[in-house]
Amino acid sequence: MRPSRRAVLTTATAAAVSATSPAAAAQRRRHLRTGFERLAHGGYTPLDGQKVGIVTNPTGTTRDVHHIVDVMHADTRVDLRAVFGPEHGFRGTAQAGGSEGRHDDPATGLPVYDTYLKSGRPLADIFTASGVDTVVFDIQDVGARFYTYIWTLYDCMEAARLAGKRFVVLDRPNPVTGRAALGPVLHKEFATFVGRQPIAQAHGMTVAELARLFNEEFLTEPVPLETVTMSGWKRSQFYDVSGLPWVPPSPNMPTPETALVYSGTCLFEGTNLSEGRGTTRPFELLGAEGVDRRWAAAANDLALPGVRFREAYFAPAFSKFQGRTIGGVQLHVHDRAAFDPVRTGIALLVTAKRVWSGFAWRPDNWIDKLTGSSRVRTMIDAGADTDEVVAGWQEDLAVFRAMRRKYLLYR
Repeated sequence: MRPSRRAVLTTATAAAVSATSPAAAAQRRRHLRTGFERLAHGGYTPLDGQKVGIVTNPTGTTRDVHHIVDVMHADTRVDLRAVFGPEHGFRGTAQAGGSEGRHDDPATGLPVYDTYLKSGRPLADIFTASGVDTVVFDIQDVGARFYTYIWTLYDCMEAARLAGKRFVVLDRPNPVTGRAALGPVLHKEFATFVGRQPIAQAHGMTVAELARLFNEEFLTEPVPLETVTMSGWKRSQFYDVSGLPWVPPSPNMPTPETALVYSGTCLFEGTNLSEGRGTTRPFELLGAEGVDRRWAAAANDLALPGVRFREAYFAPAFSKFQGRTIGGVQLHVHDRAAFDPVRTGIALLVTAKRVWSGFAWRPDNWIDKLTGSSRVRTMIDAGADTDEVVAGWQEDLAVFRAMRRKYLLYR
């Protein structure tokens, strides 16, 4: 006998509720294992017989918040010889644009080498001097082209190749999902440490996927590369589904919500407005002296998907407008699946320029380095609206998306 329609609907509803219950969510979280967790669970087999060095920072932690360097150093199955620190340092003591320099780690006694702003042969010489055979990389990324850790990955891969070292990448989630690549693609003549190679502004990849892409598409010659993937991660998942603790990857990335908006609102680094550094909501608060309620009203009039804007006043404790009360907006993302951070960032630039007569780009045209070309700046200066600016990068983005697909590792 066939079940009634009511019975079918009841069963389906119960299944849906069960699937979204706290218990079901906890079960999914237990199923996710980072690259490090899988490496350790497998007895560190890929590192057998190797003198190991690791590129990491405070985000290289276990889910019970022990640092993986401390864990590996205490494990006789790993011959850990050196640590390599990126921007902000291995233990995270330096602010933006700083590092910790060469020192010995007080907790383990391991030598810590500074990789920040080093590349090519000088970085290869550091790897050689350290005496390691294999360089491991484990740093939490936030999904934006101008977040420098992915270029530390790129530089270290190239340097490892020059030094004749193996390279192993331990994967972690892209905290803002890996659903799609968004935004303009870097033009090579604008390459800097906030963008070495032509990838999209929001790349939608994990570090292991990026390593595969870098190795095949951009390195002069490939490095001997091994990636230790996650298990249980899906491209649609935001960071809170992972069950992993959020450790700020840098001082102004305090929460996953910061990462959600960062690939769009970091563009305000290229203007004379505050991007919220020096507040408790960096990259969610934006403003300047003389900005008032008209900016939030203009932004809300665009009805951008997934986000609303609140008129806001704040006094940054450091960085732009330090100690001065300024006006601006706060982003409130109410539907993160619908939210497009890059389009939103462009819309905020367009509306800020229209409602505030004091708007200006940074004199060094830093905005061009962040967007990857002069096109966004020149189009906004010419009076283009948000849709016109976004349309300007679609051809480049389609090319990158096609290339990107070849290197994706997860559903």
